[in-house]
Amino acid sequence: MNTIAAQEIKRRGLAAVDSMITHGPVLVIKHNRPAYVIMREQQYYQCLGEADAAYEQRVSESLADLRAGRVRTFATAQTLMNAIKKRRSTR
Repeated sequence: MNTIAAQEIKRRGLAAVDSMITHGPVLVIKHNRPAYVIMREQQYYQCLGEADAAYEQRVSESLADLRAGRVRTFATAQTLMNAIKKRRSTR
């Protein structure tokens, strides 16, 4: 991924990003840390679509687990935590 300093964008404006964005998203560094990602609108909507599809897949799989009886319920959070610890110790 291309990177650019936020100060460079401040100095040159978005023209500083124009040539970089043709090669993919641009990571903006501010105070020596990743701060923003700039991408084309089409890439943004593609990311949203992929996130929606992944969400729908997870919900579909959860419903399938529920219908197949592969879901357990716990009376308290502590009971759940105990079950998780027990499962980890048997692996």
